[in-house]
Amino acid sequence: MQDELVLPPRLLWCDPRPIPRFNRQERVILIVRDPGLYEPSDEDHCSRFGYFCQTHDRPYSHESCGEGDHVIALDCQEHGPESMWPQPLMLMFPEGFDPPLSDAQLAWVRAEEDAV
Repeated sequence: MQDELVLPPRLLWCDPRPIPRFNRQERVILIVRDPGLYEPSDEDHCSRFGYFCQTHDRPYSHESCGEGDHVIALDCQEHGPESMWPQPLMLMFPEGFDPPLSDAQLAWVRAEEDAV
């Protein structure tokens, strides 16, 4: 069971809700975890973050930065692109995870989030 409580090495999330018609932006896919990104630890005291669109190779700020889907990573000023813990919105819409999380993984992430 403990093996199930580890998140996949590469985990993406895309909001599964339909994009409003007035928003012409393409899909935004968040990189939650990736082996090529910095893995933060409890000892890190990073405080300045942004997002970086890997599709268009430029900073991303919740607006279109080019044509097509946006694959974005959390971008720490100190470490560069880094993995992140699943955010509350992601936990509200877990069907957006790719690959899908098992029930045990989702319960573990929610329990860890509640503990903080």
